[in-house]
Amino acid sequence: MGLTDILFGRKKLKEPAPDRLFAITTAAVTLEVECALKPAGVGAVIFKPLSAGEFAQANVDIDELLATVAEGSGSKLERQRDPFGFEWIVIHDPELEDQVTAVHAVASELQARGFGSQLLAAAFRFDGGGKPVYWIYGFKTGTFWPFVPTGEKQQRDNPRELELKARLEKELPIETDLSRWLALYDAPM
Repeated sequence: MGLTDILFGRKKLKEPAPDRLFAITTAAVTLEVECALKPAGVGAVIFKPLSAGEFAQANVDIDELLATVAEGSGSKLERQRDPFGFEWIVIHDPELEDQVTAVHAVASELQARGFGSQLLAAAFRFDGGGKPVYWIYGFKTGTFWPFVPTGEKQQRDNPRELELKARLEKELPIETDLSRWLALYDAPM
């Protein structure tokens, strides 16, 4: 950021850190053995779409890329938009590694086209213990955090989230600032 950016109030957005995303695949054993959580077969990448013509072309390229990824891995992909206007590319695949690979491919394509700052998060659903558990990956920080909705409207299970943090912080880059633990209520996955 230069002096003119400071004077005119422009901020340069931090670029994503997509490579740390693969840490979830190595933590899968700990999640299953120590936390009794199994991959639910669904993951997603969440981003804020733009209306620019170049972004429309990137969307076409992403669709082609997703078709290629789906064909190679056997994944099923769908696009959805949430009430806040964020775009979700939901990956259905029983293999966590294939979900992570597809999410990484989409994030890399967006970043290569100059839209990396539009990436919000990736989410992976795990089942076990009666409530779904989501591991969220923040692209800007390159960190993970757990999200455990209680099923009640806009409520989360904070003790369970902190327990999961403690069990996985040696294997995953965990977000240390709890105020950044984004909740994904009513996630379309």
